[in-house]
Amino acid sequence: MSKPKGKNVVFKILKLNEEEAENELDRLNQPRPSVTVQTIRPNYSIISLSQVTEASLEIWRTLPAAIRQDPSLASFRQEHERLHGPDEDPLPNEDVSADDGDDSNSKEFITIKVTNPEAAVEDGKPGAAAMVEQCEKNGQNVTTDGEGDEGHETTMGGHHEHGKLFGYVKVGTLLVVWLIFTGFLMSKHEKELTPRQLSVPEGSYRTYILPEPSPGSRIGINLKGAFLSDQHHNNTSTYVSVNLQLLYLPSNNSNASFFPEHDVKYTENITNVWMVPIPSSLEAIDQMDEITRKHVFDIGPVNHQKVTSGKAVVRVRMSSNLDGDFPTKFTYDPTPMDTEVGVIYAAIVLLGLYVLIIWEIVHRTFAAIIASTLAIGVLAAMNERPSMPKLISWIDVETLLLLFGMMILVAILSETGIFDYLAVYAYQVTNGKVWPLINCLCIFTAILSSFLDNVTTVLLMTPVTIRLCEVMELNPVPVLMSMVIYSNVGGTLTPVGDPPNVIIASNSYIAKNGVNFATFTLHMAIPIFFVMITTYFQLRMKFKNINDLRFSEPQDVQEIRHEIAVWQRAAASLSSYSKDEDLVRETLLKKVNRLSRSLKKKLVTGSVPVESYKATLEEMKRKYPIRSKTLLVKSAITLAFVITFFFLHSAPDIQKLSLGWTALLGALLLLILADREDIESVIARVEWSTLLFFAALFILMEALAELGLIDWIGKQTENVILSVSEESRLAVAILIILWVSAFASAFVDNIPLTTMMVKIAIGLAENEALDLPLQPLVWALALGACLGGNGTLIGASANVVCAGVAEQHGYRFTFIEYFKVGFPVMVGSVIVSTIYLMFAHVVFTWH
Repeated sequence: MSKPKGKNVVFKILKLNEEEAENELDRLNQPRPSVTVQTIRPNYSIISLSQVTEASLEIWRTLPAAIRQDPSLASFRQEHERLHGPDEDPLPNEDVSADDGDDSNSKEFITIKVTNPEAAVEDGKPGAAAMVEQCEKNGQNVTTDGEGDEGHETTMGGHHEHGKLFGYVKVGTLLVVWLIFTGFLMSKHEKELTPRQLSVPEGSYRTYILPEPSPGSRIGINLKGAFLSDQHHNNTSTYVSVNLQLLYLPSNNSNASFFPEHDVKYTENITNVWMVPIPSSLEAIDQMDEITRKHVFDIGPVNHQKVTSGKAVVRVRMSSNLDGDFPTKFTYDPTPMDTEVGVIYAAIVLLGLYVLIIWEIVHRTFAAIIASTLAIGVLAAMNERPSMPKLISWIDVETLLLLFGMMILVAILSETGIFDYLAVYAYQVTNGKVWPLINCLCIFTAILSSFLDNVTTVLLMTPVTIRLCEVMELNPVPVLMSMVIYSNVGGTLTPVGDPPNVIIASNSYIAKNGVNFATFTLHMAIPIFFVMITTYFQLRMKFKNINDLRFSEPQDVQEIRHEIAVWQRAAASLSSYSKDEDLVRETLLKKVNRLSRSLKKKLVTGSVPVESYKATLEEMKRKYPIRSKTLLVKSAITLAFVITFFFLHSAPDIQKLSLGWTALLGALLLLILADREDIESVIARVEWSTLLFFAALFILMEALAELGLIDWIGKQTENVILSVSEESRLAVAILIILWVSAFASAFVDNIPLTTMMVKIAIGLAENEALDLPLQPLVWALALGACLGGNGTLIGASANVVCAGVAEQHGYRFTFIEYFKVGFPVMVGSVIVSTIYLMFAHVVFTWH
């Protein structure tokens, strides 16, 4: 026999017994010793290319259930059952439909490897191509190693084909950005300032000589203590006064750092006085929370030259008119950041993030990591590089805990089949009519979001929506976008529905001014009712053609595309660290290649839409039953615990758990009850890219706040309100807070924005000269911050979570796709809110 050559071809042939397999090997001129016959269980036998190891089985168990069930991975399934026994629930795809009247249990699964496919049609024996054609005619699965590699290369790219030139530009630009922030981070130390405890004495003053000259003329002074905000200037007459002085040294002094102050030639005040408001009594000081106040003094280039030449030193002088000593923590910053320049850099970084996401240059998670690292690099360049503990403190761990815990719950709950069952039930209730079904889904989501946080609601409802759309042969993307829009609208209703509302309602000053759960819900109910109506009509107009809710391609072609995306995702989740991972990964990629060839064939030959066949309700119920009632009961117990404690979150006297802790404890409870050994498969279904996106986004927003962008937005808002006449000030304040918070929330994370806007609203209400009521400003902020999240894909946490879960199911919607739907809805919602607030609080003064 000639030496084997050419590509390897693997045939998967159903319903061959061992004798027929041996005959095939003889026909293909393949020596028998290279083939192993392994009996897995009675009625099944496999001729395998290599031994399936326990390590490869561990990797196989981490794959999603839909992947594990596929016949392409039957060898792993059978080896698993041989070693560990059959699973509790049979896998649907394992029951091969009987044809030719044979019992499906008597079928055999045989794999044959041919190492000489080029042994061409010698002696009348068919070659590989002929065998492939013959197998395809017989309806058998054929996998050819090496074939379809070109198609695999194009489908596994994970991004659009932008051309080689664009690829070079993209890589070059990102490399330059990497060099920029890497250079700054390598050349700058973390900023560490040493605080000092000082006490400003009654009726006197306290001084502090700066130990070293600053590199520039700008000097930062940070004070931490029982201070009031700047808005309290009109409500207090007690202050701490701070200014800088220049002490001129005698000419014979050789060490400017150590000298008796009485030896100075003379003293000169070189800055204006910084007046910091404080409580008017010592009892009030004892009850105040500590806040940090920062101020930057500019001593000018001439004075700075005197300091650097050793002719003078800078002294900080502090005094107070309080009837008692005032304690404070004093910090000297020799290199304060110029926030005017920082705002420009922050805007550039934020613009770069949106360029990367809108045009899908890179994945949104990678874009957020790049942008957040660049923002930290900019801080380092401006001598404000944060320490690692400070960076960690910027991450909202509570939100990540909530997402992680709920993702674990949903991953286990999906194995019960409850999402499929609920989809069929919704189909039954609405009699299979599209718009009644979408309306039912959206309204239920909005109501649920009112009492649960909308992130949890979206995590629970997205799988149901996807299965429902698949049952009705609808494109899940527009339905998911409608659902998440209603989720954000519904979350606006109550103080616990959306994170901005939690921040607003939990503020002690707002709570003392009569804003409780009932008042908040009552004032939000009317505008949200009208917003839901206008949102419904906007969505109906957007999708007035029912075909807009369906796939643009035939159903069978779309199903193949979806299946390719799912298998690609499964293959991409495995690395090439070990031989066992390579074995599983190659099996998955072969399936991708086979599906790609099938798709090409469909696109060439066309497909006939099946209009005459309508799946009956009974057939759906048979196809989508509850797969594990025991696990469903355990999941219901866990969900009852989680949802109950979510509701009790607004009553801190009853339970002390936060939302994040509640979700995590619920996930641990379900893992204990489910008694899962394959924890890897559950962990693998957590949307790690979404969690990483949020972590990077939290750091980015805090970095932008450090650069001064958030404060700049607040100051501009306040200046506009203060510039108008007194009689129209309330209307302008409502309009500015509503529209600024809405548009800013669409493009900037609404959590730090709401924190800043709450301070502005309280300051405006406390300013006696303005005489503005607090509650209308609070309602305007709540409506703007929550409804503004509908504007873009990353405007609200629920939007990002929904997109991540949909992508895990093989459905992907881009920033532009969501923007075309969400942004007009956001504008319409804010217009309705504006009309309501103008009539309720400007015309009729409901407050």
